[in-house]
Amino acid sequence: MGNMLQPAGKDSHELESRESIERFAWPRRDVLQAGALGVSASVLAGLGLDSTFAQEDLPGRAKSVIYLWIGGGMTHIDSFDPKPEAPEEVRGELTAIKTRLPGVQFCETLPGLAEVADRLAVVRSFSHDSNDHLLSQVYTLSGRKVNRNQLFSEPNIGAVVSHLYGSRNGLPGYIAVPGITRPGPPPHNLFVGGWLGNQYAPFCVGGRPPQPDFTVGKKLDNPPAEMSEDLSPRELVYPGGLDRGRLSRRVGLLAGLNRLARAAETDRRLVTIEGHYGNALNMLLSPKVRQAFDLSSESVGLRDDYGRTKIGGRCLQARRLVEAGARFVMVDYGYDPDYGNLFDIHNAASQNFPHVSKMVKRGYNVAGVDRAFAALIRDLETRGLLHETMVVFLTEFGRTPKINKNGGRDHWGACGSIFFAGAGIESGQVVGRSDKQAAYPTTRPYSPADIAATIYRSLGIDIDARIRDRENRPVAVLDHGRPIAAVLA
Repeated sequence: MGNMLQPAGKDSHELESRESIERFAWPRRDVLQAGALGVSASVLAGLGLDSTFAQEDLPGRAKSVIYLWIGGGMTHIDSFDPKPEAPEEVRGELTAIKTRLPGVQFCETLPGLAEVADRLAVVRSFSHDSNDHLLSQVYTLSGRKVNRNQLFSEPNIGAVVSHLYGSRNGLPGYIAVPGITRPGPPPHNLFVGGWLGNQYAPFCVGGRPPQPDFTVGKKLDNPPAEMSEDLSPRELVYPGGLDRGRLSRRVGLLAGLNRLARAAETDRRLVTIEGHYGNALNMLLSPKVRQAFDLSSESVGLRDDYGRTKIGGRCLQARRLVEAGARFVMVDYGYDPDYGNLFDIHNAASQNFPHVSKMVKRGYNVAGVDRAFAALIRDLETRGLLHETMVVFLTEFGRTPKINKNGGRDHWGACGSIFFAGAGIESGQVVGRSDKQAAYPTTRPYSPADIAATIYRSLGIDIDARIRDRENRPVAVLDHGRPIAAVLA
C-alpha cells in the first residue's frame, strides 16, 4: 500500500490530511476491532494473489457467483420437496403445485420458483451428518468439516475465490450483502478468511451490526414483511468536510495510510486495516462503484418484482454488484434483529411462531425468499447475465420430516434441498430423490463439500490445487468432495 501512494510533504497539506483522517467515518479503535474480527475486511487487488489464477478471462464457465445463503436451516418439505401423499404429520397443511418441469412439483410456497423451474437444477439429496447449526454452517460456507475448535479457521468459499482471482472493477473479490448474520447466542461471525487471513474475509456492506445478538430485543408476533434496509456501505460516505473532487485532488488520507502501512510491517493485526482503508479509498473515488450500490436508479416495477422486503433488496443489490463486475457475492438472510431466527422453526415458546405450515407462507419467510429468488433469476436472464453468473442457493440443513408437538420442525442434516442456476449448469432438472417422507436420500447424497467443488469447477478452480496459507504452507483448495457431474453442463 505504501508503494502505491506517494507521501505528502511535511507542510500544511500534511496537516490537512491528518485533520481529514480525524474526521474520517471510522474511529481507529473501531477499525482495529473490525480487523481482529474479520468483519468488513476487504481485499486489495493483487494482495497475496497467485498470478497463475489472476486472469481476467476465467478458465471456467462462470464469471461471477451469487451465493444465496439462508442461515437457520430452511425446510425442504415445505419448499422444494413436498410429499403430498405422506401423512399430515409429515406433509403439514400445504399443497403441492406444478412447475414448468413436467412431473415435478414444488410446495405452494414457491409459485415464483415453480415458474422458473426450467432454469434451475434442484438437488433433493443434499445430505450430511450434522444437526448442529454452527458446525453445519461452517461446512456450507467453506466446504470443510470442522469441530468446535475450528469454527473460524477455515476460509469461506468466497474467500478462496477472492484469494485466487482478486478484485475486479474496483469491487472487492468477496462481498457479503449485508454480512451481518451472527448465529448464536452468543453471536458468532462465521464470515471469515480463516487460514488465508482476515484480508480475505468478505467486504460486508452492512459493516458490523449495531446489535450482533439477534435474540436481543422484543420481536413482534407477526412483523411486517415489507421493510426498508439501507445497503449502502459506510465506506461510501465521504469523510466530514470532503467531497469527491477535494478527495481526488489531495487524497487527503495519504499520510495516515502510509503510517498504517509502515506499522503493518511490524504489527500483523494491521494488515487487515490497511486493506480496509485502501479499499475504502478506492470505493470513495470510483463513481461506478458508488453507482453499483445505489438502488434508487432501479424502476419501481423491478423493485416491486423482487419484493420490498429485506431479502428482496439484498437479491437486487447482488444483481447490481455482479452487473458491475463483482466476482463473488453472498446474500445472507436468516438471523435477523426484527424477525429473530426465521428458519429455525422448532416453534419453541420463545419464538412466537405459528404452525410451520402458516409460518412459511409469511412474506419474510419461504414465500418472501421465493419471490426474491425468482425475480433474481428472471432479472439476470433479461440482462444477459445468467449465462455468465452461477447462482447457488444453500442452507445448512433441512428440517425433520415429522412436525413436532409445537407445530414446528427440528434440525435434520440427513436430507435437504438446494438449487443451482445459470453459468455452467444443466438447468431444467431435479438431481437426486428422497424417500416418501423426505427423511433420507434414496439416490447418491451430495454434501456441502460437493456443492463447494461444483462452484469451484464452474469458476475454473482446480480443487486439488494447493494454495498458500498465511504461514506460507500449501493447503488443498478442498480437502474432500467432488463436483456434481449431473449438475454441470
